[in-house]
Amino acid sequence: MTKRIFGGAFLVSIIAIISSVALVLGVAYTKEQQLFKSQLEQQAMLLAATMDNTTPELDVKSLEKLSADIHGTFENRITYIDAEGNVLFDNKADISEMENHLDREEVISAKQSGTGTAIRESYTMSEMTVYCARTIGYGCVVRVSGTMDTALARIGSMWWEVLLVVLIAALVSLGVAGLVARAVVKPINSIDLRNPDINESYGEIAPLLHRISEQNREIDRRIEELTRSRTEFALITENMGEGFIITDSRTEVLSYNKAALNILGSDFTGSSRSVLVLNRSEGFRGAVEKALSGERCEVNLTISEKIYQVIATPVSTDGKISGAVIIILDITEKEGREELRREFTSNVSHELKTPLTTIYGISDMLVGGIVKPEDIPGFAKNIRDEAGRMITLIEDIIKLSQLDENSFADHEETVDILTLAQLAAERLRAAADSRHVSINVTGERAETTGITSVLEEIIYNLLDNAVKYNRTGGRADIDVKNGESSITVTVSDTGIGIPADCIDRIFERFFRADKSHSRKIGGTGLGLSIVKHGVNLHGGTITVKSTEGTGTEFTLTLPKKK
Repeated sequence: MTKRIFGGAFLVSIIAIISSVALVLGVAYTKEQQLFKSQLEQQAMLLAATMDNTTPELDVKSLEKLSADIHGTFENRITYIDAEGNVLFDNKADISEMENHLDREEVISAKQSGTGTAIRESYTMSEMTVYCARTIGYGCVVRVSGTMDTALARIGSMWWEVLLVVLIAALVSLGVAGLVARAVVKPINSIDLRNPDINESYGEIAPLLHRISEQNREIDRRIEELTRSRTEFALITENMGEGFIITDSRTEVLSYNKAALNILGSDFTGSSRSVLVLNRSEGFRGAVEKALSGERCEVNLTISEKIYQVIATPVSTDGKISGAVIIILDITEKEGREELRREFTSNVSHELKTPLTTIYGISDMLVGGIVKPEDIPGFAKNIRDEAGRMITLIEDIIKLSQLDENSFADHEETVDILTLAQLAAERLRAAADSRHVSINVTGERAETTGITSVLEEIIYNLLDNAVKYNRTGGRADIDVKNGESSITVTVSDTGIGIPADCIDRIFERFFRADKSHSRKIGGTGLGLSIVKHGVNLHGGTITVKSTEGTGTEFTLTLPKKK
């Protein structure tokens, strides 16, 4: 802007200078021309006054004498013309060679009004001749003429002086234009565009400053909204456990969160920011390529022993694919549950099929009449036992389902854990005696708030396992301790123990460390799963220590709820 103002001011100055010089020269030349003409008229008037009322012959002699007296000092030309236009005297030319002057403009004008003036220019000589004529007696005319340079010739003769003036004026204009430009721009440059002071600036730009102020407010509002949106977006994405990546149509990453890099185990350490460098597996690349071709794609990847689901969704703008959104979900637990569900379905089917096959086989034999009457009670007992086994299995499945969904009809109440341990010992006393296993209950009264049926099932199942998997003549001990903030229940036995490689799996549904032994002693394989779910329901923890061939110890910790 400063350069434009400077250039405009300088150009205007140059034009003004040239115009001024031309105008001054023109005015000076005009004044000079008028002065020269006035001098000629005065000389013509003096001559006419001297020669008036005399005869032409005397006038000629007078002019000759006058011309001789002033020769060398009077530079103007004097011409004496008679009434018929013949030249009688001329101090600069031979009259015999001169033509008739009756048709000359100044002569015609002088005969008509007494005075005549004419100007004739010679462009070849760059001169101009001024003629002033006056009438005298006998119809004669005396004419005085003189030459002077034309305007162009006069300027040409002093071109160096004119050029010097113009250059000096141009240099002055250059400095003045710079000062003017800076003076004009300074108030504008000093305007704070964030908070323009409209009253202190040029009135002409007040509408612009008003508009800038409005736009500043609008921009601030938009920036605030964008900042808030970006902050919210960053908070949401950075706190997501799922990976989140946005790419453009060239696979360049536009946005991502830390979870995505942590999951994929990569980082943008190189110059490339292509999403394909994060994971080079065929499945990941295929999902990205399908999304960028306009097709939603889901694929599972196994990374660091975990299973992730990659969901790539295309993003379109104005009908064209402009990028893709990639979500990476950890489905390890989901897949684990699905595997457990499949295993559970398979185990339930197997566990139900075995007794049903037995029942069906015995029933078929009874219907076919191939069973001896004395064998019927034995077969009936088998049917009862297998049916009871199925009922127990179904009841355990129902309990697990209720624990999974927390859909117990019973309400929480105050429960004494020591009392539950004593009741469980009494219920298992007969089974323990048949195996020659002693049950010992020790400890102190310890009350907590919980679902009585679930807590009773937990204590019973732990003590039942201590009896079932014990040795003949062994011990099953249960001890209850009442702490300040929690209750600790320890169930230990001197049984067969659990192999070290099976300890982490004993709480899985239908898992049996020793399947052959488990078949002999019965059970559904769901007891410890019920224990685990029940403990979690009450916010407790359970740990196990076991040495194969020596025994097992379960430690149950329950919070004391007021």
